[in-house]
Amino acid sequence: MEVVLNISGFQFKVKENDTIYVPKLDVEVGKNIQLKNVLMLIDGDKVQIGQPYIDGKSVSAKILEHTKDDKVLVFKKKRRKDYKKLQGHRQQLTKILIEKIN
Repeated sequence: MEVVLNISGFQFKVKENDTIYVPKLDVEVGKNIQLKNVLMLIDGDKVQIGQPYIDGKSVSAKILEHTKDDKVLVFKKKRRKDYKKLQGHRQQLTKILIEKIN
């Protein structure tokens, strides 16, 4: 059984015992959360699509850790104008474990 979830504006296709990185959630490490934004449920050949969400379906997940993504460098330059700018960014992420699809 697989589900498509909406977490912080991003869609993730997950099944039980998957670990995924999502945008940072304000929940302590080790806590369990219920994700109720189930967009689609795939069970073998059966597909159930929500309008926009499926009522009564949720996913239990556990927060494993908070981490940062790899650094992305942004370099800007204008030739012959003596303009150079280097900027870095590291996105904050949360690693979660999908425990059960309810």
